Order: sequence, then structure tokens, then C-alpha cells
Amino acid sequence: MRQPFAIAAVLALTPLLILPACFFYYDVTPKVAVALIGAAVGLVLFLRDITFSQARRLWADELGRCFCLLTAAQLISLLLSTFFSSHPALSWNGGNWRRFGLVSQSAVLALATLADLAAVMPAVPGGIMLPKPRGRADAELLNHYLTALEAATGAAPGTTKVILLVGETAEGVLAAVSYVGVPRLSAMTWGAEDLATELGAISNRAEDGSYDFTYQLARSLCLVGAGAAGVPAIETIHGDFRDEAGLRKRTAQVRRAGFRGMLAIHPAQVDVINETFTPSAAEREAAQEIVDLFAANPGAGAIGYKGAMLDRPHLARAQAVLALASRR
Repeated sequence: MRQPFAIAAVLALTPLLILPACFFYYDVTPKVAVALIGAAVGLVLFLRDITFSQARRLWADELGRCFCLLTAAQLISLLLSTFFSSHPALSWNGGNWRRFGLVSQSAVLALATLADLAAVMPAVPGGIMLPKPRGRADAELLNHYLTALEAATGAAPGTTKVILLVGETAEGVLAAVSYVGVPRLSAMTWGAEDLATELGAISNRAEDGSYDFTYQLARSLCLVGAGAAGVPAIETIHGDFRDEAGLRKRTAQVRRAGFRGMLAIHPAQVDVINETFTPSAAEREAAQEIVDLFAANPGAGAIGYKGAMLDRPHLARAQAVLALASRR
């Protein structure tokens, strides 16, 4: 009985630990409700495997009694605050529970999402992709959830990394540059289809098939945000998996811009994506020439090369090409 109790206790109490990190984002009432939701989930997971006689022994134990009383108080407070609060982020009025993430617009706080995490974390996944984050607070909250679940399952802290899908909502696009220093962050990507739906667009494409300016802006902000956070930017999907020529053109375009990879929607796209994002022999040769040129002139800030002037940023890009090629 101790193992489910420990897991339930961690899940119930973890939200209390993350509240101070969210003070700038919510006021006290919604933060309290987040803690109550965590307690409810913990209680459900705990009671799933407990018998009546075990429950009596739990109540007889001082620690168990404290846990039960805390959980009951939190659930009662949740109901009272839900029905009587005038705060728009908490009340039922107008469906504003979206601010909690009880719909897909903020999946990280959803009960279903927390239940999914509790189900998959015992397998120690290498990574989690978080869709529709509204900003830094959502990513930090996910980190706290994962930290608690890693502790409960015995995994090393920080084992499970996170990829943020930052460009699926208008709020997420504007927050794309807010993730500097977020724990576990390993990459950032974006999504044009959900963003178009939220904006009420008929289409996200121009007449020539390219993305309209708004979606190019979302892509650029994802790239800039990933650069600021020091993680790779990953291009969104190419929907027509039979269009190999279009896929090759697009992967080449976004790679030139700075993206380090691309999401695949079909296995047929994987080889093309890997091929395009792998530096060619000609690229490796040119990069090595630039590195060797600067190595032969260590004190030079700028060097003439094939009719052009190269400076330190060119050296850094050449070194990045060689580093990428060495990992392929």
C-alpha cells in the first residue's frame, strides 16, 4: 500500500510547490484551484487500489489522516471557490475554465494530460511534446509535474525532455521568445493549421502556395525563440506526403533560415528530411576550408575568401556545419 500512497501524495502535494513560480501569471484563487485539482487526481489514483480495511488503517495512521484531511479540505475549497468566485479564470461563467487548461487550449493543466503523464512516466520516456503552451508558466508547470513523477517512479531527475509546439495559438506565438532557461527544453516547433483555425482564417496559404505573412511571422518567432533559448528550431509538417519535390524545396528553404529539423507526417518523408538536413560533401568541404583559413590566421578578425570578406560569424557557422555533420 505504501507505493500507491507515495505516488498519490506526490501528485497531490506537487502543485503546492509550483505555485510561487506562477504568482506573476495568476492571482491566488486560480493557483489554489490548480493545487486542488492536483490533490483530486492524487486521491483518485490512490483510492483506485485501496480496500475498505486498508482505508481504515490509513485513517488510523497519523500521516495518512493528515493526507485525507488535506485532500478533503482542498476538494471542498475547490467546489466552494468554483461556485462562488467572481474571478473570470475560475468561475464556470462563459466557459472560462479554459484558463485552467481543462480544454485543449492549455493541455498542460488538464486532468487528462496529468493522467496521461502518470500513465507513461513509469516507462521513462525520452521526451514529451507539449502542444499549445501559452507561455513560460505552462512549460515550467510541466517541468514540475515531470519532476514529481520522476521522483515517484525512481527515474533520474531531468530524464524526460520537452519539445514545445509554440505556434499553434495566437497567445503562444506572442510568447515564443519567453522560454530562455526553461528546464528540460530540447527543441521548439510550431503549427500553422491550429493557428489558422484560432485566427478564423479561410486558408493559411497565399495564392502561390507559400504561407501567408502571419504564418511566416509565427515560423520566424519560433526560430528566434529557439535561438534565444539555445535549442534547435524544428519546422512544422509538410501536409502532402506525396509531394516529394515540394518537401525537398521547403526543407532546403527552412534549413537555410536556421531550422535544424522538420516534423514528418508520414514515414515516406523521413529519408528526404534526413537527407536535406545533413550537410553535403560540398558544404563540409567549404566549411572545413573556412575553419582552416581562420586557424592559419588566428589573430585576424576578417579574412578575404574567394572575393568576399569573412568574419567571426562565418567561422561560427562553418564550425556548426562540421559539428552537425559529425553527428550524422
